[in-house]
Amino acid sequence: MSYEEKGVWVYLVVVVGAYLAYVGVVLGRLTGASIDTVDYFTPLSWSIGGSIVAAIVVRIVVEMIRPSDSSRADARDRDIDRTGERIGRWPLIVGALGALILAVLRLEYFWIANVIYLGFVASAVLASVVKLTLYRRGF
Repeated sequence: MSYEEKGVWVYLVVVVGAYLAYVGVVLGRLTGASIDTVDYFTPLSWSIGGSIVAAIVVRIVVEMIRPSDSSRADARDRDIDRTGERIGRWPLIVGALGALILAVLRLEYFWIANVIYLGFVASAVLASVVKLTLYRRGF
């Protein structure tokens, strides 16, 4: 497995784990009140910041345990990354449009922020799945 492919796996696992942790914390804060009133900003901030730090740390640990032959991306890696990112940006665009619609409808900030975050997560997951598929099956 190449250095770049390992990085995609780490990114996918960390992003999904951080999002699931965020959803678990927010749902755990429900105490019979409306979900709009839940304090979501702190867990959201920790989820985003924590996923960045976790991705870096896990990536380093993975490379220490199973070092790659080379950490340089070749033309195939660049093509796969470019294709994955191009396809993976669509959920982000849909999330941004959804948030814009929610803002125009004057819904609570909770919903707007969560649609944007879900768009980021869906984008990361789709891009990662496309990249991993291209690594395994090729173009």
